[in-house]
Amino acid sequence: MEMQGAAAGAGATTPAPVGARVLVIDDSNTIRRSAEIFLRQGGHEVVLAEDGFDALAKVNDHAPELIFCDILMPRLDGYQTCAIIKRNPRFAHVPVIMLSSKDGLFDKARGRMVGSEDYLTKPFTKEQLLKAVESHRRAAA
Repeated sequence: MEMQGAAAGAGATTPAPVGARVLVIDDSNTIRRSAEIFLRQGGHEVVLAEDGFDALAKVNDHAPELIFCDILMPRLDGYQTCAIIKRNPRFAHVPVIMLSSKDGLFDKARGRMVGSEDYLTKPFTKEQLLKAVESHRRAAA
């Protein structure tokens, strides 16, 4: 009897839906790790980059389905990073969501000008991050 229950349980197990491959670009280790934990809990694969230059190599190597990009970073800021990604025909369709501690209209407008699809204010919650991934995956599909 126990054997049948175990077999029925095993047969009823369906694989979890496949998550998105998400690139998180932020010079703050705390923000990168928080985003990584939240996204992994949501079933997504996470690639981390600590600045724009690091991100450009990882975009090419990992071909993410969605990118979260901090605005204020050393060397190459988020606007420059987003613009470079969007100029590449291979990645122009990949949604980029800007991350900023400022909730300014100017920052949002500038993000749109370089091709970002959305804007999240830090600190973000797990729900905000996962909701952004789901809405942009549906829009891209």
